[in-house]
Amino acid sequence: MFEWSDEDLMVRDALRSFIDKEIRPHIDELETGQLPPYDITRKLLATFGVDAMNREQLEKELAAEEAGETKSKGGGGGTLSSSMALILNMELAGVSLGLVGSMGVSMGLTVSTIRSRGTLAQKRRWLPELVTMEKVGAWAITEPDSGSDALGGMKTTVRRDGDGGYLLKGQKTFITNGPYADTIVVFAKLDEGDDTPIRDRKVLTFVLDKGMEGLTQGKPFKKMGMMSSPTGELFFDDVKLSADRLLGETEDTGSDKRGGEGAKAGFTAERVGIAALSLGIINECLRLSLDYAKNRKLWGQEIAQFQLIQLKLAEMEVARLNVQNMLFVAMEAMKAGKPPTLAQASAMKLYSSRAATEVAMEAVQLFGGNGYMAEYRVEQLARDAKSLMIYAGSNEIQVTHVAKGLLRG
Repeated sequence: MFEWSDEDLMVRDALRSFIDKEIRPHIDELETGQLPPYDITRKLLATFGVDAMNREQLEKELAAEEAGETKSKGGGGGTLSSSMALILNMELAGVSLGLVGSMGVSMGLTVSTIRSRGTLAQKRRWLPELVTMEKVGAWAITEPDSGSDALGGMKTTVRRDGDGGYLLKGQKTFITNGPYADTIVVFAKLDEGDDTPIRDRKVLTFVLDKGMEGLTQGKPFKKMGMMSSPTGELFFDDVKLSADRLLGETEDTGSDKRGGEGAKAGFTAERVGIAALSLGIINECLRLSLDYAKNRKLWGQEIAQFQLIQLKLAEMEVARLNVQNMLFVAMEAMKAGKPPTLAQASAMKLYSSRAATEVAMEAVQLFGGNGYMAEYRVEQLARDAKSLMIYAGSNEIQVTHVAKGLLRG
């Protein structure tokens, strides 16, 4: 694959029309956190029939699984192999990155974890309303003291309560959709009352519902960027969980002794997704910069005629081509049954987020004083782009994953 197909471009143009009509007029409300993103997202899904498609696909998968024909898979591969999903992410990222962040966590990480690890009954219980965004999902793994050491540094615990269920205690932070989520996938260490160091304990995964006793959902944080994506804390004060809330309804994690492979699969999909978001920001920065350079005049001529401005534009285009080609290669690999490894996904995330941030900052510089003003939007793109260097694992952590992949050979 070396270019978008005619069908892809038709989808892109239709999305741009929707964005211009339904999203751009509300950017200020979204970016101040005054307007939660969920109703706009639901309208988007309904307009393009994505909610109906997802519902129909899920019904087919569950019927097939019930008949013993197949087992539905998660982990984000379907998103990667779908050019429509990537184009959707790209186009939204260029106007309001938080929108796609909220949707991606709800319909991506939350759904894929339940899809890949849940029993048939659990999938029927939670997925139908999640795949349509009728209900909002959250994926809770990060904690105040763990940061990039999400699994090893995890302190949230579950212990058996003697009635066949569990008690959940602890805290999560930086949780996308946390303040408003209806369904929450939570990772916690199993406390068996022995001397096993907390780093070595099993990680179990549970599904919680809004309003459960002992569950507190904090207010949205104030952030530098991605304001249209509500992010907050979750507190668990001995939340009583029945056994049917344990994904897979078993503590046996097989060869995955700590139970962290499901989380790592989520990281891989999320990091590849960052490349699509980065491309969306680069595309929009380049579009705005080209338009501005052609129309802004100094000393009697368009600034597009100045060589230093041309250098900025050329470097933006080089970044666009590089990130786009990385995505094309990943899509082709997925279609060939060879999805990116965690190391490869980390390399994509590392490069693309850097490129998007550099392009966005250069766009601000190209606009001069106007670039520092909210009216011209490049300052928002710069703030959003910077979040991609931290989101889904800091770029410093990506370096370690890339290096480990090389050293393993």
